[in-house]
Amino acid sequence: MDRIRKHFIFSGDVQGVGFRYKASTAARYYGVTGWVRNLWDGSVEMEAEGTPRDIDDLLRALERDTWAEITDIRSENVPVHNDHSFEIRY
Repeated sequence: MDRIRKHFIFSGDVQGVGFRYKASTAARYYGVTGWVRNLWDGSVEMEAEGTPRDIDDLLRALERDTWAEITDIRSENVPVHNDHSFEIRY
């Protein structure tokens, strides 16, 4: 299956609750590459690359997180980068 890459902005109670760590752990579990970082406005930005199913599985894992409260997810398709890992950016 072809790989895609998506850019996400997560809003809600998503900083200071381990969201980036959860995203990184889940991304590695599902074989998704890319990155995640906090933004100045309290939201979290992420780019995820993998199969559509793997990215959907990653999103479901983040939505099941009991510590974070996601109130909005904005997403758009972006060009594939062929990353080899998933990193937390600071």
